[in-house]
Amino acid sequence: MLVVYTNINGKLEEIGRTEVILNLLEPSWITKATMSYQFEIVQPLIFRIYDVDTKYHHTPVKMLNLSHQDFLGEACCNLSEIVTKFNHSLTLKLRSDCGHGLHGTITVHAEESDSSRMAIEMTLHCLNLENKDVFSKSDPFLRISKLVETAGPIPICKTEVVTDNLNPVWRPITLTSQQYGSKDNPLLVECFDFDSSGDHELIGAFQTTITQLENLYTSKSGANFFSHKGQRKMKGQLFVDKLQEKIQHTFLDYISSGFELNFMVAVDFTASNGDPRIPQSLHYIDPSGRPNPYQQAILGVGEVLQFYDTDRRFPAWGFGAKTVRLLELKASCQHTPLLSTVFPLLDQLCLGLLSTKLQKLLLSPFNTRTTNISFCSLSRMGF
Repeated sequence: MLVVYTNINGKLEEIGRTEVILNLLEPSWITKATMSYQFEIVQPLIFRIYDVDTKYHHTPVKMLNLSHQDFLGEACCNLSEIVTKFNHSLTLKLRSDCGHGLHGTITVHAEESDSSRMAIEMTLHCLNLENKDVFSKSDPFLRISKLVETAGPIPICKTEVVTDNLNPVWRPITLTSQQYGSKDNPLLVECFDFDSSGDHELIGAFQTTITQLENLYTSKSGANFFSHKGQRKMKGQLFVDKLQEKIQHTFLDYISSGFELNFMVAVDFTASNGDPRIPQSLHYIDPSGRPNPYQQAILGVGEVLQFYDTDRRFPAWGFGAKTVRLLELKASCQHTPLLSTVFPLLDQLCLGLLSTKLQKLLLSPFNTRTTNISFCSLSRMGF
């Protein structure tokens, strides 16, 4: 049996457990563990494998006490390491609870839920809307809301305003499955007469579902609007000119197709940041090892982005310093050092501060350098 954990603020939180596969040294589990992918944070995963004792084979997996089972090994990675692979699969070596390497491996495959990618694209128009203006015609727009029992209508989509028109045709709108939920969930369609003061006047409304809108499209019929609270049937009708389901390409589609994110760093060595030997300085090197604001920023961004760059080599510059004798973190930007992984970059920052005299702002042409690097990357990818 496999148990999947994530590490949240230093504490392990169980995500899910697979089924128990009997008497097999190369199991392929069917049960999936589901979690939300968040690009902007590091999402550590821990996979632990257990040999379930025979006497527990009829016990539901969620009821199993793991301390009573034999631990076979574990593997760790970040979710971003899996999703950045071309086939979203990553093979990891197993290790013991003491960290020693074992002979076994585990292959983890991630897949994006199709339901979260479905969307409905519609083109809508109305006929014979009631005129709410005196000296001109109404300026109608539609607002579509999801009806929730505990919270009432929750707006999920709004069209543009069509001015001075009682038979408006709006540009196509898109509703995602996250917005409407099920096709049978109730939706509220409201038509308003736009007012620049924000006090829009209701022309009419009606309740429907995605399924009913699909029926309107196939039958080419219209849905009547009703007055406030459904007291009176209105002459105006809504028609669905086009309705189609489509799959929205997500960030992960681009990543798995070879899209990369480059991480470049330019460190401000100007004197305005303060003497690095003084605790109030933004460059202060704390003997306790606590990172300064610059290090925190590099860590916060770099730890996330490093897995989206295949070679994990990060161009780094320094500017505003009189001399820098280290590692090519040069104020002149005549060289572009490539530092692999985020942590050596932090070390170089500390060494640069110790061997540098901060002075007034001395800008270097690193903007041009970063632009050139980006163009080179695009050229290699064939763009």
